[in-house]
Amino acid sequence: MKTTLSPSLLALLALALVAGCATQTGSIYQTPPEVSRDSIKAQALTQDAARRIHSDPDRAQKLLHDALAADLYHGPAHNNLGVLYLKRGKLYEAAHEFEWAGKLMPGHPDPRMNLALTLERAGRFEEAMAGYSTALEVYPNYLPAIAGLASLQLRHNLTDERTRGFLDEIAMRGETQEWRDWARLQLTR
Repeated sequence: MKTTLSPSLLALLALALVAGCATQTGSIYQTPPEVSRDSIKAQALTQDAARRIHSDPDRAQKLLHDALAADLYHGPAHNNLGVLYLKRGKLYEAAHEFEWAGKLMPGHPDPRMNLALTLERAGRFEEAMAGYSTALEVYPNYLPAIAGLASLQLRHNLTDERTRGFLDEIAMRGETQEWRDWARLQLTR
């Protein structure tokens, strides 16, 4: 005995099949169920990627995507993926990843610093200044944020009442002699 399916039942089955396939091949940015998050695996993959980020950036990117597939809410993976995008000149993608990382790492200045650098490269100087300032709010006296902000202010004539204090700080605690000398020279101008 041959069974025939009505066209409407066939359409419904086809729709169910397509919907099922779509959920299997989703983006890494789909919100996973809590039980499917594997933060330990994400951390291990992120650390492996960090070791390769300069020597094998393509492999590092694959590892970071795998880390985010393991745990979408792993902030360091987003931050490091943003660094890769920034190095490749993909400013929009980098900014997106740094924004994710900043939300997931509320007490850490690096995503905010990296977002500020990205905005600066994009020519959005006022927003970059706000990014550096946010990094300083999260981590007061964070020297890389101080140096980034002071350098941006001086290069684009955006100095304010904080600039001299930033230069004093860099002149005293700059990470390299070159930075300390630069700050001293700026103070004499």
